[in-house]
Amino acid sequence: MQKITPFLWFDSNAEEAVKFYVSVFSAFGGKNSKTGSTTHYDESSAGASGQKKGSVMTASFNINGQEFTAINGGPAFKLNPSVSFFVYGKTAKEVEELWNKLSAGGKVLMALDKYPFSEKYGWVKDKFGVSWQIIISTGEIEQKIIPSLMFTKNSGKAEESINFYTSVFKDAKPGNFFRYEAGQKPDEDSSVAYADFTLEGQKFAAMDGGHMHDFSFNEAI
Repeated sequence: MQKITPFLWFDSNAEEAVKFYVSVFSAFGGKNSKTGSTTHYDESSAGASGQKKGSVMTASFNINGQEFTAINGGPAFKLNPSVSFFVYGKTAKEVEELWNKLSAGGKVLMALDKYPFSEKYGWVKDKFGVSWQIIISTGEIEQKIIPSLMFTKNSGKAEESINFYTSVFKDAKPGNFFRYEAGQKPDEDSSVAYADFTLEGQKFAAMDGGHMHDFSFNEAI
């Protein structure tokens, strides 16, 4: 059973986003991708949030085995790439098809191309604001979607955070660490180019992104 569920904050189009993701990932080897339960605003919660009474407050969904919950919360918080989701594909065709669907109407952050770390990889923010890192995998894929944390204004804290999280959760352990080589660091504080870790049976990733970015973690995810 999944114990940690990402919550995605939308202004008022959570239902539309959920339908989009379930449709996209159902074709991406996710035959079990599906919508889940919904909750609705009552009079008191509607008044506190500015949403309409009776409108959808939360909508849960599953894509490729990863549980999510979408929230209609209004404009208080905005999604940004500090939290993204790695999606692993088995073939170049699979990666390209997913890329084409998620990039439509969105913004390309790193073009789908060949890189030193991958034969095919791309980073995109979709039309709803959620960021995806789509990558081909040559090995066995145990978890197709992995939440990833990019440390920007607090760059240099990726390794410290992994050590902290794996000390807090009972079933937890650090995984692979890949560090920036000389001349590759975004800035002097950055150390971790990519690392993964496991919390309660779920894999996560983290990296130091450098201070040049104008976004950081917030309540939107």
